[in-house]
Amino acid sequence: MKSSGRMTLTSLIMSGILAFPMTHSNAQSSAEPLTVERVYASPNLNGSSPARLSFSPDGEVAAFLKGKEDDAQQLDLWSYDVASGQTRLLVDSRTLEPEDFELSEEEKARRERQRIRSRGIVEFSWGPDASSLLIPSAGDIFHVGLGDGDPDVRQLTKSDAFETDSRLSPNGTYASFIRDGALWVVDVEKGKEKRLSPKAKGAVKYGVAEFVAQEEMGRNTGYWWSPTEDHVVYTRVDESAVDIVERFDINAEGVTVIEQRYPRAGTTNATVELIVQSVKGRKKFDVDLGDDKDIYLARVNWLPDGSGLLVQRQNRNQRTLDLIHVDLDSRKSKVILSETSETYINLHFDLRVLKDGSGFIWSSERSGYRHLEYRAMDGTLIRDITSGDWAVEAVERVDETRGLVFFTGYKDTPLEHHLYEVSYSSPATPNRLTKPGMTHRVDVAGGGKAFIAISSSPSQPSQVGLYDGSGTLLRWIEENKIDEDHPYFPYLANHVTPEFGTIDNGHGTTLYYELLKPKNMEEGKKYPAIVHVYNGPHVQYVSNGWGDPLDQVYLQRGYIVFRIDGRGSDNRGKAFEEALYEKMGSVEVEDQYAGLDFLKSLDFIDADRIGVRGWSYGGYMTLHLMLQKPDAYAAGASGAPVTDWRFYDTHYTERYMNLPDANKEGYSSSSVLPIAGQLQNPLLMIHGMADDNVIFDNSTAVYSYFQENNLPFEMMTYPGQKHGIAGPKRRMHVNNVMLDFFDRHLKN
Repeated sequence: MKSSGRMTLTSLIMSGILAFPMTHSNAQSSAEPLTVERVYASPNLNGSSPARLSFSPDGEVAAFLKGKEDDAQQLDLWSYDVASGQTRLLVDSRTLEPEDFELSEEEKARRERQRIRSRGIVEFSWGPDASSLLIPSAGDIFHVGLGDGDPDVRQLTKSDAFETDSRLSPNGTYASFIRDGALWVVDVEKGKEKRLSPKAKGAVKYGVAEFVAQEEMGRNTGYWWSPTEDHVVYTRVDESAVDIVERFDINAEGVTVIEQRYPRAGTTNATVELIVQSVKGRKKFDVDLGDDKDIYLARVNWLPDGSGLLVQRQNRNQRTLDLIHVDLDSRKSKVILSETSETYINLHFDLRVLKDGSGFIWSSERSGYRHLEYRAMDGTLIRDITSGDWAVEAVERVDETRGLVFFTGYKDTPLEHHLYEVSYSSPATPNRLTKPGMTHRVDVAGGGKAFIAISSSPSQPSQVGLYDGSGTLLRWIEENKIDEDHPYFPYLANHVTPEFGTIDNGHGTTLYYELLKPKNMEEGKKYPAIVHVYNGPHVQYVSNGWGDPLDQVYLQRGYIVFRIDGRGSDNRGKAFEEALYEKMGSVEVEDQYAGLDFLKSLDFIDADRIGVRGWSYGGYMTLHLMLQKPDAYAAGASGAPVTDWRFYDTHYTERYMNLPDANKEGYSSSSVLPIAGQLQNPLLMIHGMADDNVIFDNSTAVYSYFQENNLPFEMMTYPGQKHGIAGPKRRMHVNNVMLDFFDRHLKN
């Protein structure tokens, strides 16, 4: 219960209370050399930076996760009171989770899908206001009651099963969760549990997101509460027709054979259906998603009054996205909007249905860039909200009172991610709310009266500030200034910021690059260089934000560091991205070679000592770059690479490559294997031996080819590790292995 004398967010902003940053001494100690070991040790070199920071629904409190001082990977739950500016620890994760606690295999897989590498409290969800939160820990779920005193932490479940995907219902009456492949609820006050869905049976589960939904579609859940809390809609996922891939989880202690349902490109997907269930009764019905069962269930949204659903359905080749209205009373489904493309449709989370019933906010890439639209409830276009040769990233909040939509995007420059506001009710020009010269991640309070921004630049690690609706700083939540007490301060004197620039790729397309040079370079000396590559869809490397401290290690070891985002990479518009459609390993490779030519033209670069490294799609690119022009790079380090797209999953692969039967030539030419015999220069390959995303088969196929053809290469495998090498010690190891590899082959 809140004190009656407590200032609200609105009164704080109206009163004009501002907090100004404290000043610190500019004196610097002599810089220490930076090592890989220090990069992955605690405290975090980037300083204190909250994770998953989120406003409560009423905007009065923000909750976030923060690592411990002695262990940055162990996260605790904290809160920030907007009115008072007070930050406090809500729940110490070590009080809930035993040190020897082991995650279930299902939870390990779920966390891998979400790229959760930390421990302790790794997620939370708000109740209907600032008075309650729900957190999962040690396989159970806990209710956190907030008031003026200490938090009231109550354990809601206690079973041998592992509860996942938990959240509070819209009114806070229930906590819902998945247990043993079924949807359950527990009454928060009474503690009484109830299973809502049928029991899971074999390959059929309920309320869950199938593999490709989690890994590729950004949909990490399979159930959704109605706003009135009287219904839940949940999935029925049948994976019985999905191929079983025997995956060998090779650990130091032994080998476990995992039979994983993995839908490789061109094979059968899971069948996903939707069921609407009454919470208090047993009434339910199946949602009509059409006669074609080979579809993707992309998104599900309830209408604000709970009278129906808006469901997004994507066809198998991903060239059509339908928005379906489902009426709760009649149980009828009707397509009200269809997006089509000659290549593919990118999914988004931008649908916002207006409470006044006038329509909804939608986004589309039909112009070649993602832009916002205002549409009537029957799907017809009322007006374009944004336009131009720049991309919207996402809708963050809608304020119906003022007719405004708050969104993030790249209107000013593709190198900076900003928050903007714009009227949806009448034509207007977007107004930028965040500071230029930095890149920002934001959470906007209800009504848009305030927002929290996590902001960084190449010279400033992430700062967290509270801002009013106009973008004026109210106070720092975490200033994170690099003063004498900051973990990075001992290395600050040697810190290098990148030089940004552009080149033409030879086909009339402008590409952005960043170049980092060691301090105190000797005139006339030529330096080795490392090209860090990804260049795959939905990833951007070159941006005006705080970089990876590992770059500074390379610089201090005498390397130039270079990155360039070629065609196929993110935030340059749909046409820029889809240039690689049906021909991965082609245009993006050309653009990287254009960057290499530019790099070799610089008089301080030793053109004979340039290496390339990358992970995942970057690992795939590294192999193509080393093989298509065998003498282009002196050495390459490829981590967890796809080597043949027929090995990879349906939704990602078919989006960019079409189905295998429709693009046989594209699949053959995009594979690494047909050109593996062209290996000429030193190559290091790295892979986790329990990778369930880019499965280990991708690398072993190349290992076998090299060995059969007597081609020397180096490799490092990691027992028990998945797609992202987890844990600071192993991450130290993998990066030391790469550094040693480049030192041996580029410094002689």
